[in-house]
Amino acid sequence: MDKPTSYCQFVERLEHNNPHRQYHDSAYGFPIDDDNALFERLVLEINQAGLSWTTILNKMENFRRAYHHFNIATVAAYGDEDRVRLLSDAGIIRNRLKVNAAIENAQTILKLQAEAGSFKCWLDGHHPKTRAEWTTLFKKTFKFTGGEIVNEFLMSTGYLPGSHVEGCLIYKKVVECKPKWLEKSK
Repeated sequence: MDKPTSYCQFVERLEHNNPHRQYHDSAYGFPIDDDNALFERLVLEINQAGLSWTTILNKMENFRRAYHHFNIATVAAYGDEDRVRLLSDAGIIRNRLKVNAAIENAQTILKLQAEAGSFKCWLDGHHPKTRAEWTTLFKKTFKFTGGEIVNEFLMSTGYLPGSHVEGCLIYKKVVECKPKWLEKSK
């Protein structure tokens, strides 16, 4: 069997109840309007760094519980007890840098919400940018956001193209949702 050339081709071979297939078919590349859901995706992408996406998908519900369903204000207010709790939670990725990044990024998003109205409005206000421009902006704004994390976050939330190949059945569904990458200029 040939090695898949895209995520779309990889999931074609999987059962419909496989976490990769479910993520691909219902979440990957679809625009997200809710700030907490955007924050969740950012935290999950950060936690995936150096690990497989399978690990993150299998721990997604644990992450939601551990991070209070990614409520930005709640996570931004986390203190030392919460850091200790997260670092001892075997259901998530126990990495001090990633835990600290989640808390600091929540605090940053609160500031962006105050300035721009929402995290989504802040993202929309910077669209369109190239991957390199987005990476520079994210590195200045957020913690633990290298090029691959930024690329996957933006592709998975509809700001950059590439989440699905055009022949994929889900591609058309994503396009119908009018992701930001369809807007070529302001």
